[in-house]
Amino acid sequence: MSERRAPDWLTRWEYAHRGLHGQGVPENSRAAAEGAIAAGMGIECDIQRSSDNHPMVFHDWELDRLTGTPGPTEGRTADELETLGLLGTDQHPLRLAKFLEVVAGRAPLLIEIKSRRGYDVEFTCLYVARLLADYTGDHAVMSFDPRVARWFRSNSPATPCGLVMREDEHGHTQTSWQRRLALWIAKPDFLAYHIAALPSRWVAGLRAKGMPVLTWTVNSPETRARALIHADALIAEGAGLV
Repeated sequence: MSERRAPDWLTRWEYAHRGLHGQGVPENSRAAAEGAIAAGMGIECDIQRSSDNHPMVFHDWELDRLTGTPGPTEGRTADELETLGLLGTDQHPLRLAKFLEVVAGRAPLLIEIKSRRGYDVEFTCLYVARLLADYTGDHAVMSFDPRVARWFRSNSPATPCGLVMREDEHGHTQTSWQRRLALWIAKPDFLAYHIAALPSRWVAGLRAKGMPVLTWTVNSPETRARALIHADALIAEGAGLV
């Protein structure tokens, strides 16, 4: 566990998963951010990297689902990515730099840095940290990759950092020893735990010792009820919203 105390604001908010999206508002868009702010919610967003090393607010490794354009996200420059339409709307992928200008401290940000096997995630950390150095709004970074929290603890210690975890077939922490190893590497300030894996005796023990626990993706009345019992803050969308 981290020896640092997570900021008090972290658990005072409910976070819109990828912004407040749906009904013609694409995820991780300017409109989704504005919608979350108008609803009095914090914003969870995702970071990929463009071919010219700009952190982009975008979830997928491939462009197809969200833009209808084939090819890898990291195969396009930031300028090229910002010309693509999101889900047939007038919204476009944004650089993190522009996204921060849009939010401008009006809501707290949870910034999830995407990673996968063989990916130089620490390079993304460096560019994200440079942008956050001058950002005065409440923000935290998090990732499934424990190297992200470790990097920020060493290189940007003022930035709260979290570890995202899941236990199903899509994660890398299905076993107890994998979860404990990831926690030991990351030494995070907070956890963002998959709602499908809650309740968990291990997570409850960490929470009892002072580790804040956020949970995702809360997307139904049932998962919302469970999250309110077993977590300190919700990352929600759709039917999981109030």
